[in-house]
Amino acid sequence: MQFAIAIPTDADSWRLVRRAEELGFARAWFYDSQMLSADPFVAMAAAALKTTKIRLSTGVLIPSNRIPPATANAFASLNKLAPGRIDFGVGTGFTGRRAMGLGAVKLADMEEYVRIVMALLRGETVEVEIERKTRLIRLLNPELGLINTRDPIPLWVAASGPRAQALTAKLCAGWIATAGDVEGAVAALADMRERWHAAGHKAAALSAVVMTGGAILEEGEPADSPRAIAQAGPRAAMLLHRVADAALAGLPMMAPMPPAVDAAVAGYVELARKFTPQGAHYLENHRGHLMFVKPEERPFVTAELIRRTTYTATEGELKERFAALAEAGFSEVAIQIVPGQEHAIEDWGRIRRAFV
Repeated sequence: MQFAIAIPTDADSWRLVRRAEELGFARAWFYDSQMLSADPFVAMAAAALKTTKIRLSTGVLIPSNRIPPATANAFASLNKLAPGRIDFGVGTGFTGRRAMGLGAVKLADMEEYVRIVMALLRGETVEVEIERKTRLIRLLNPELGLINTRDPIPLWVAASGPRAQALTAKLCAGWIATAGDVEGAVAALADMRERWHAAGHKAAALSAVVMTGGAILEEGEPADSPRAIAQAGPRAAMLLHRVADAALAGLPMMAPMPPAVDAAVAGYVELARKFTPQGAHYLENHRGHLMFVKPEERPFVTAELIRRTTYTATEGELKERFAALAEAGFSEVAIQIVPGQEHAIEDWGRIRRAFV
């Protein structure tokens, strides 16, 4: 099993990505959350120029953020800077849309988006509807070498529910899962394998990545120590944000919260009901999302919540958990590195070396 990093995008992300490459990480996933972090294509271009081996991937791109021809062009442009090291990760959208008070893109719309982008990257002429008019389009001058459509750009799909997993299998794409515990990840992989088999694919052809976050604790260090809150707290808080969206806007939860954290969840929802401006709770709810724990939400980011929803444990315990993921069939685990905690990559590098 290989290791990767997942990062809230910064124009200077190349510094962290270059260090990840030096430590042997296989891939860097760049968030596409336009209200929270920098543009992924800008950051990936800088990283492409500063690295030589590590793969660079959108993690994940949201179809509504840009039209398909622009996306295809951006990937082909990156592919010239880092030939054969670029991945197209896509999803229906979580933070990038919820931070604007929107729900997910429809699966059918994402499928159509992927169809157009991948066809253009293959050099095909493709029919597309633009501004309510149907047109044939293609990348017109690849022979000039301004972009690279020769080296393939693999497709990865973030999929939690059964319909999204079935689409992933239909597209024969790599699968991106999110999970904070081994049991949930293994169960999700079993579901994905069923859809993969139903689509007629061989089991060995499935590439599965689990994206998660956490902190490596010293012996005796509590799961809500200042260091753990800084490194693992943002992922735990993300799940509170999801619950608030469900309670206040009727948006789907995607996965249930452990009953043991009911008190923290209820407390955070009550806090979120007071967020202003009223009717736009998402502005405050998603501030700091996957980046830092806001002072007002800190009482609800408990040690129990962190333990149950993130990979936060001692080095020995984490090695056992990751070994279980590898044995289950995951090909990669991607660890979130949050702003201001870039040094944590050195600790995760020790974990990675145990799986060489």
